[in-house]
Amino acid sequence: MIRVAVIGAGAFGREHARVYSEAAGSRLAAVCDIDESTGRPVADRYGADFVADYRELIGKVDAVSLTVPTESHATMACELLAAGLSVLVEKPIARTLDEADRIIEAAKRRGAALQVGHLERFNPAVIAAARIVTQPRFFEAHRLSMFTPRSLDIDVVMDLMVHDIDVILSFVNSEVVEVRAAGVPILTPRIDIANARIEFANGCVANLTASRVSAERVRKLRFFQPGEYVSVDYAAQEAAVVGVKPRPGGRPEFESRLLAIEQGEPLRLEIESFLAACEGAPEKVAAEDGRRALALAVDVTDKIREHATRAGVPFAW
Repeated sequence: MIRVAVIGAGAFGREHARVYSEAAGSRLAAVCDIDESTGRPVADRYGADFVADYRELIGKVDAVSLTVPTESHATMACELLAAGLSVLVEKPIARTLDEADRIIEAAKRRGAALQVGHLERFNPAVIAAARIVTQPRFFEAHRLSMFTPRSLDIDVVMDLMVHDIDVILSFVNSEVVEVRAAGVPILTPRIDIANARIEFANGCVANLTASRVSAERVRKLRFFQPGEYVSVDYAAQEAAVVGVKPRPGGRPEFESRLLAIEQGEPLRLEIESFLAACEGAPEKVAAEDGRRALALAVDVTDKIREHATRAGVPFAW
């Protein structure tokens, strides 16, 4: 049994603890949080130990889920990886590329598993769509959420848009050549709504919108490739395809179908993948994937900063 701890008992951490407590091949050994009133009830619920200092986990567990604010990722992950623990770190992998590189180097030095929690990669609809990707030419992504007081240490690009950035990068086998972006603060000093246009060397274009001040929740991705239009609904776990079939001497025929999808909880699939990586399997969302998504998210944020500076819009960077 892989002995596992969850560090950070907030909304995400509680869900990680629940899944580990039910997962075959692992035992939730501990829950860690600097606030005992937050962490101990979660530990007690699943029969795990409670600790306030993550360093106390070294030597007592084999792997951890790191579900703490992004600003703490590098310090904690590097220390835990250096001690030989495998780490599942929530997205984004870090605040900066330098921090991401430190985390990746720490994992390589000890040969420890390091997986990044880009949850949508484990969404059954995304898994189904990935099987039919050929040469995508255009993407349209909308990720809108109602305001919540969580994740306010990062902006909407790192909080929400990075999900779609990661999925699109996994679908497009080409380098980014141009990024244009704009965004504004609404309810916080940071970027709360943003739009980005990303162009790849092969001519593919992605247009992404993310907002955490919406009146509704929307999580959809659409992409076009030769002869097909594919629509992915993350929330409903559905993917539909509209294809064009030529007919001799007549107008083309449009054929619509739903992709066959094996329903499942993305977090459970993510954790099962991580546990397999702890046993030597390759990480489905490797550290380098997390770094690549972070690099593009940083580029988007930089372009928003440039746009805001020209317009005289104040931000907290």
